Amino acid sequence: MKKFLLLLLFTISSLAVTVEDKYPSYSYVFDEFDVDADYIYNDQFIAFIKRNHNRYQNFYKHSLSRGGYLIPTFKSMLIQDDLSDLFVYLAMVESGFQIDALSSKKATGIWQFMQATAKQYKLDVNSQFDERLDPILATSAAMRYLHKLYGDFGKWYLAMMAYNCGEGRLQKAIDRAGSDELAVLMNPSAGYIPKETRLYIQKILLVSMIGENVTLGFGEIEEELTQLYGTEVVQVEVEAGENLEHIAKMIKLESKELLKINHHFKNGTVPVSLPKYTMNIPADKVVDFYASYLLKKELERNAKNHFLSHIVVEGESLTQIASRYDLTLNELIASNSRYKGKLLEGELWVIPVTKEVFDSFIKKDIE
Repeated sequence: MKKFLLLLLFTISSLAVTVEDKYPSYSYVFDEFDVDADYIYNDQFIAFIKRNHNRYQNFYKHSLSRGGYLIPTFKSMLIQDDLSDLFVYLAMVESGFQIDALSSKKATGIWQFMQATAKQYKLDVNSQFDERLDPILATSAAMRYLHKLYGDFGKWYLAMMAYNCGEGRLQKAIDRAGSDELAVLMNPSAGYIPKETRLYIQKILLVSMIGENVTLGFGEIEEELTQLYGTEVVQVEVEAGENLEHIAKMIKLESKELLKINHHFKNGTVPVSLPKYTMNIPADKVVDFYASYLLKKELERNAKNHFLSHIVVEGESLTQIASRYDLTLNELIASNSRYKGKLLEGELWVIPVTKEVFDSFIKKDIE
């Protein structure tokens, strides 16, 4: 009997807390997504929250543990592109921040792009790499797509609906309903939009309210705050054919941590078809990257450890030869110890050059 009374009291106290009291962030979330504030009193939405709060609280935590380190970067990109930073929650709902997420319909990456849509928004997908798996490039593409959808429909919640069910399907729903109001389109008995899309919008709103409760100081979950404002990610250029494990060692980072934010490189290797490519590294490793990787590459580029042969022609001077191969006179003479102060026509000289100079001369010979 005592247990029953305790359970009853707990149930009554739980019902006494309204949705708007539990999620004071709702007004901010709704305003950012163009949702009418009264939607917080919608019966279907309230029922969805009561059924799913614990589930999506756990989902939010798991998503942060998987990819929360990307949130500051995503939010910065969104704000700079004149989008609400709350669209990070759309990505969270799409993939749970699993960078290599793959749906049953073959949608891929954090933003779950289908291959055709990816190509439409300038993400390359081929046998060597899949830019849908690059969180930065995919976010840039998603932002362009969201701007396009907003331009088509004029409200952010409609843009999110179209992101899920497609522009054509949403337009038909609006035409059938004779309205683009959220409460009308979400009516389950009318079936204007697919059930999947109705659940999708409710998930985004609920996860956004959970997340913004934390961000705005209404929550008291310390680990989420730490993850939310953790390490940012920046992009740097690397050369073709580079191995990510090698770069990780140079910047004093666990290879698995570097691979985690660069899933777009298949087999952990930069494609050889490009002279350079952009990769992602934690912001606090930028100094190490420039001090180790870039400095080493600069020294390698400037090192004159490739050799060409040169046959002296009549009237040619040391200065002319040195200038042709970007050498100093000392470098030229040091590599040809038999030089006795006079150039002889037909004499073979060894020319030390950088790889860049070597490649340019080889290319000319081929042409």
